[in-house]
Amino acid sequence: MKQIAEFVPIVLFFIVYQLDGESITLLGWTYHFDGIYSATAVLMLATVLQLVFTYALTRHLEKRLLWLAAAVLVFGGATLFFHNQMFIQWKPTIFNWALALAFGLSQFIGDRNLMQRTLGSQIHLPRPVWTRLNLLWTANFFIVGGLNLIVAYGFSEATWVSYKMYSAIGFTLVLTLLTAFLISPHLKESATEEQQL
Repeated sequence: MKQIAEFVPIVLFFIVYQLDGESITLLGWTYHFDGIYSATAVLMLATVLQLVFTYALTRHLEKRLLWLAAAVLVFGGATLFFHNQMFIQWKPTIFNWALALAFGLSQFIGDRNLMQRTLGSQIHLPRPVWTRLNLLWTANFFIVGGLNLIVAYGFSEATWVSYKMYSAIGFTLVLTLLTAFLISPHLKESATEEQQL
């Protein structure tokens, strides 16, 4: 449920972008949709509302969600202020590469990598599995960031907007399946050990 909610701002960004050139009138006030700039404003608003609702429901905000919101507000704000879509197009790359750097460096700093620090209280895995899991997520963030630039610079703005939505869902699904594939044998082992006790 939480992961699905995180896609809401991206889906709204995509929908509002499709309304480019359209106008709506509400309570005597007319708004003209301006492509990526209107979509960016909605993305920023939806991201802030997502933080508010998440906190209202859970009384807790994950650091990743806070950093994501900060990135959306900074790069979205720059997009609107300078009227240049490249700021919002660079946001996924910088955010993902920052995560790749954090996850990658955590492999060498401290006694637990970032994956183990994040999920270690919920599941128990052997150290080599935590290493593979951390490297998988590092590679994912690095690849996602690189592909974003390829699409942003190699294709039209409309193609990039579509890619942003569908790739967010696709990469999340693939990463979830690969993560489950890596940890499921060890979860079965843990369940077997508990039954034997």
